[in-house]
Amino acid sequence: MRCLQVFRTPVGGLFRHVRDLVRGLTALGHEIGIVCDSTTGGAAADAALASIEKDCRLGVHRLPIGRLPGLADIDAATAIARLATSLAPDLLHGHGAKGGVYARLAGRRLKIPALYTPHGGSLHYEWSSPRGAPFLAAERLMLGLGSGLLFVCDYERSVFERKIGLGNLPHKVVHNGLWPEEFEPVPLAADARDIIFLGEMRELKGVSDLLEALARLAPWRRVSATLVGDGPDRQAFVALAQRLNLAAQVHFAGAMPARRAFELGRLMVMPSRAESLPYVILEAVAAGKPLVATRVGGIPEVLPPEELVAPATPEALAKAIRDRLTDWSAGEAQAQAMAASARRRFSAARMAEEIAVFYRHILDRHRIRA
Repeated sequence: MRCLQVFRTPVGGLFRHVRDLVRGLTALGHEIGIVCDSTTGGAAADAALASIEKDCRLGVHRLPIGRLPGLADIDAATAIARLATSLAPDLLHGHGAKGGVYARLAGRRLKIPALYTPHGGSLHYEWSSPRGAPFLAAERLMLGLGSGLLFVCDYERSVFERKIGLGNLPHKVVHNGLWPEEFEPVPLAADARDIIFLGEMRELKGVSDLLEALARLAPWRRVSATLVGDGPDRQAFVALAQRLNLAAQVHFAGAMPARRAFELGRLMVMPSRAESLPYVILEAVAAGKPLVATRVGGIPEVLPPEELVAPATPEALAKAIRDRLTDWSAGEAQAQAMAASARRRFSAARMAEEIAVFYRHILDRHRIRA
């Protein structure tokens, strides 16, 4: 099959998913191309795209794609449709809201199937939100232009069904996966702290909840933490740490690769208030990290109930951290068991195989209807 993957920003979990999909589908003998934004991602995106260019037999194509809707979308949609016409793919796969719009518009123009994977995005909004309602309305309007839906977790499928509907379209849940080399344990650095947090520095990731939890642990002991990541709310979190008298025990390390970050803390804490199916959870499980995480999004599809706490509850988070640090041997044993289970359940090669099967089903259905 020839397939064009269309998305906006070459950063984050969505981009990681596309890179894995390109690698896996190419290994299966399919011809894959990428279309994404040329204005975001910087040097890291350039390097990541260069690393998979050899697997993109239909090429890596970049053009300006804005984050918010606007008149520039007309030019971008037209350019992508023209590109698809010249590349003659069998089907298009759009990722994220913008990628989904462009892929489905191009598919309608070329009269070929177009699939959509939401990856969170507009699904974080509610219909009651004045800002969010137009995005959800656009999602519902675009539903009729698509040929099928793919979801990275069952949580995302259920939210999409509740807010948008499935429109009687073929759909499938295929969990993200990892490669064999990612299941190697990560040894701790000599100066590793008690806690490691890895994620974007914004309120949605629950960083303030983690800081509040650390402050609540002070009467027991001063738990140390390294917070890895960058984002719009970083300085606000630094200021909060100072107000909570945590400056001496909390280090803001900036962004770095996940496996390097795992070396810097014994217990991985992910206090998110909302998620889809974050790669960092899979990566931490594969690396054998003991974990505490919140019961949000697709995380319960990866972790057992005893590893989870309610979101936005610093008291519960503090108790879970204390329990894990107090009974460390039990946490390590659980982490090893989860890593063994994840090796069977979350394979990137298996992910690509299942998606390829769904592609074939969509193509066969299209040909029957043509």
